[in-house]
Amino acid sequence: MSDDVMIETVDLHRGYRIGNKSIEVLHGIDLSIHRGERVFLCGPSGAGKTTLLYTLAGLERPERGSVRIHGSDLYAMGRKEQAHFRNREIGYVFQNYHLLPELTALENVAVPGAIAGKDSSAAALKALARVGLAERAEHLPAELSGGEQQRVAIARAIVNEPKVLFADEPTGNLDSKNSGEIMKILLDLATEHGVTLVVVTHDQNLAKSGDRTLIIRDGSIHAG
Repeated sequence: MSDDVMIETVDLHRGYRIGNKSIEVLHGIDLSIHRGERVFLCGPSGAGKTTLLYTLAGLERPERGSVRIHGSDLYAMGRKEQAHFRNREIGYVFQNYHLLPELTALENVAVPGAIAGKDSSAAALKALARVGLAERAEHLPAELSGGEQQRVAIARAIVNEPKVLFADEPTGNLDSKNSGEIMKILLDLATEHGVTLVVVTHDQNLAKSGDRTLIIRDGSIHAG
């Protein structure tokens, strides 16, 4: 793995069993993503975009193959070591925000720091400021719009200053205005802070704003 490669997969396989049927979703994927690169994953519904993202991020173990992030073999780690690694090196933005409803925006953003055993209130406020929401720090998720909730989710994903940021359809529940704002935040974070960004989207127009588009089709990767 060369110094400028941040994510590398070799012969990645992932499938599911439904009754007696075995359905292969990822079919031997070999992939390299460079440090600071902004990559968009596109493809038809059910093609395996989210499955690939989950596997890259350590959320779903592949049946075969390896994933290396920043030179470390993700699935060669023990569960505890992998959890620490993900918390330190990886940020993840979900389509449905996944905010804790009883916590304020600031408290939600501070959760990854708390998991790491540190007081991250100052870092959480800084992360909220980076996504333009410092003035909403004490609001609960129910008091925020969808676009604001997704900004809080992005702030939470970047509070530990990860080297890699994954985003799964981050604009899927938003209107076009909020979608554009969210994508600008993600792209600016990658550009200004050297974060490697991997985004799943069904929107080919959004994908054009990245450095590279990859199409997942029939369990394999194709250049966009």
